[in-house]
Order: sequence, then C-alpha cells, then structure tokens
Amino acid sequence: MKTLVIIAHPNMEVSRINKAWRTRLQQEKNITVHELYANYPDGKIDVLHEQQLLEAHDRIVFQFPFHWYNAPSLLKQWQDAVFAYGFSHGPNGNKLNGKQFMLAISAGGQKQSYQAGGAQLYTISELTKTYQAMANFTGMKYLPSFVLYGTHQLQDDEIQDSANELSMKLSK
Repeated sequence: MKTLVIIAHPNMEVSRINKAWRTRLQQEKNITVHELYANYPDGKIDVLHEQQLLEAHDRIVFQFPFHWYNAPSLLKQWQDAVFAYGFSHGPNGNKLNGKQFMLAISAGGQKQSYQAGGAQLYTISELTKTYQAMANFTGMKYLPSFVLYGTHQLQDDEIQDSANELSMKLSK
C-alpha cells in the first residue's frame, strides 16, 4: 500500500515531534512524505500536482501539530483548493473513493485533558470530526487517528518510540 503523508507544520525547524516523525517516515519505501509549508511558503498551491499525488497513493495521512483545536492554516487552504468539485466529489469527482484516510497529530496537552471533564472538555476524536466527515463525503475510509499527547514533556527516546510506532502503523 502506497501512503502519502501530508505534513502541515509552520515551523518544522523547531519541531521535535513532527521532525522526528518525518525523518522516520522518509526511511520507508512505500511512504511519500510531502511538506506543505516547505513546498508552498508563498501559499500558492499547485492543485494539479497535489491531485496527482493523491491519485497515486492508496492511503492519505494528514500530519500536523494540534493548534487551537485544529490543523495549521495552510492545510485548510490546501484542502479547499485540492478537494475541488469534480475531483473529490460531484460528477466524475470520485478520485479519492476507496482510499484510506487518517490523521497523525501531536498535541501539547496531556491525554487526560482531552476528555469529558478534562481541561479541553472534548476528545481529539470529537474535535476532529470534520476530517471524518470530509473522508466520508469523499468516499475515503476513515481510520483511527495516531495521536501523541503531552509533547512538550517528552524525552528524546519517547519521541523516537512514537516515530517508530507511527512508521509501523503506516507500513502495514
């Protein structure tokens, strides 16, 4: 299975988690790592190229740090441009139908914060329902998210363990 990992991190140079994940995933032969902020620093997205990338892969993964209960803005801009009528939906717009879709999220808060009664009041699953709705609308199979919590407090070996775990999950 060919997997496309679309990374949206506005400051990858200072990222410990997403950079470790990227480095580990780049070692896998069936995984294509594609960084939005590196490829589109001006925000001008090559829609045709992005659509061709999507069509060439069986599984699509959005990887990002969880900022203000969402992904960084360039990922939303990318979605709006690339998941166009006639490509992802509408007449003859079923190019994503049957593909797998999942999220790989790094969250600064602790896992217990993301639950009913916790500091955030909601689970990551509840806060990312729009991605599940998007997958359903475009005919993709939504897979459970890979989430790493408490990222500000993790040691290097814990980060590397998470990178290996994500790689194993995506290599299946």
